[in-house]
Amino acid sequence: MGKAKKVKVSKTEGETDKTQTLADQILTDKSVKLRGRTKIRNRKDEDDSYVDDKLSKKILEQARLQQAELEEEHGIIRAQPVKKKTTLDTGPPRDESDSDNDLPSDNEEFYEDIEVDEGDEKALQMFMSNEPVKQRTLADIIMEKITEKKTEVQTQMSDNASVNMQQLDERVVSMYKSIRQILQKYRSGKLPKAFKVIPNLQNWEQILYLTEPETWSAASMYQATRIFASNLNAKMAQRFFNLVLFPRIRDDIAEFKRLNFHLYMAVRKSLFKPAAFFKGILLPLCESGNCTLREAVIVASILAKNSIPMLHSAAAILKIAEMDYNGANSIFLRTLLDKKYALPFRVIDAVVFHFLSFTKDKRLLPVLWHQSLLTFVQRYKEDISCEQCEALMDLLRAQTHEQITPEIRRELLNSKRRDLEIGESSAGAMALQ
Repeated sequence: MGKAKKVKVSKTEGETDKTQTLADQILTDKSVKLRGRTKIRNRKDEDDSYVDDKLSKKILEQARLQQAELEEEHGIIRAQPVKKKTTLDTGPPRDESDSDNDLPSDNEEFYEDIEVDEGDEKALQMFMSNEPVKQRTLADIIMEKITEKKTEVQTQMSDNASVNMQQLDERVVSMYKSIRQILQKYRSGKLPKAFKVIPNLQNWEQILYLTEPETWSAASMYQATRIFASNLNAKMAQRFFNLVLFPRIRDDIAEFKRLNFHLYMAVRKSLFKPAAFFKGILLPLCESGNCTLREAVIVASILAKNSIPMLHSAAAILKIAEMDYNGANSIFLRTLLDKKYALPFRVIDAVVFHFLSFTKDKRLLPVLWHQSLLTFVQRYKEDISCEQCEALMDLLRAQTHEQITPEIRRELLNSKRRDLEIGESSAGAMALQ
């Protein structure tokens, strides 16, 4: 090991190293000096960059939405203060059993209050059917089957109204009647396992009747819709939507002038079976003949916010266009047309004929009808033929609106297909000359 080198202290002016102490030398800063060394880092590490405020906000927002979806999936409801929102009408106050409407604001993006113009509502009432179709519920069908069994009437019913009746054990009846009490007061959490297996039973409608769906809480209806939409095929899900969910949402809107949040989410969940939704909820609502403007606007808002396959929407548009007009049809047509599907020509022709059927109608059509026609022309003006375009121009002379009709006429005149066909016909005429 080498010897340590001695530190030589330089002499200062007038003083030697023997007369000046080390402390004095440090204080005078004559012998001990700090090097002015600065370390420069040439390495550039991209991982050291910080996340800016906007990206942090987006990350937190996505994490919050994922957490809300998990809580919703497992039935967990967080207790948070909710801001009260203005409703359509004040309406009668809800009782304590409907306090489950106050949910966290995480889901407010899916649920909003709908404003309905009283003038439009009165205009739609003029087009309602005088003899509305009576809506049948699950209880009505079950009671009919029980009556048939008691009177021993042997009839063959169609699949749309048949219920598989079986002799039930008293213990099974007692168990599901006790589940009925749970469903009436259910707010959140897990449902009984006996209820979750109902969709797998052959006589599930008879078992479901024992729980009295008309008395369920709104939260129970949402959870039941999730279960039945996931475990039933499209045909059976349609029966559940039509016999259980559909009457409930109409009653809720009629009583409270708005739709309970859980029922709103139940309708959204039913869209996971599009065919069942259209056949079980939307089309029966149009065929009922007494669909109010409020009901139509609420259901249409759910349609607008969710993605629906084109084939199912095209079939619904075709069916609605061929129905007798009752006012609410315009709202659903406008909503579905505004999704900008690439519709088959058969559907487009059906919509054109739907509007042309009002050419000789002497009634004053509501604004919603004109708005629906404007939406159709804006989205599909390039797909209608020149003859259809001319027929629509004649329609505008018979059915006019001060502000909307000029816009429709302008869209038809600016159609590229119409200009092309007119140019081709002119060229053909010149060639013949």
